[in-house]
Amino acid sequence: MKWSQWVFLSVVGIASLAFAADALAADPAGGKPQTACPISGRAVDKARHLDWQGQRVYFCCGACPVKFKADPEAHFSKWAAQGVVLENVQTACPVSGEVLEERESFVDYKGRRVFFCCDKCIKEFEKDPQKYLAKLPGEQPVR
Repeated sequence: MKWSQWVFLSVVGIASLAFAADALAADPAGGKPQTACPISGRAVDKARHLDWQGQRVYFCCGACPVKFKADPEAHFSKWAAQGVVLENVQTACPVSGEVLEERESFVDYKGRRVFFCCDKCIKEFEKDPQKYLAKLPGEQPVR
């Protein structure tokens, strides 16, 4: 193999490792970020968003959040099926209320990644998810 081929392969290898490291740093637990508006399917505008049950949902325009609110569960289900993990805006555990200093304990629940202060709180959440989803920051469904 020629020297130029070694250099090329080395550069490609280093770039691949850097890309993988960036992806893991963005979401160490896996999952794809939201890139498409749940209503139109167009690219999201990060300036247009709505916080819903601890998740930041991005849209393409100002009209789409209203349509999202009409049936958020359909969109969360779709994201869950696609492996999309929304940006989480939690600052506290929904069970204990403790400030989340580390984000190691979590559960993916119906399209939402919910973080907890410890695994014990996950077990409590699983007994009554709706009770604890209502404690997450952002808008909530009308009951």
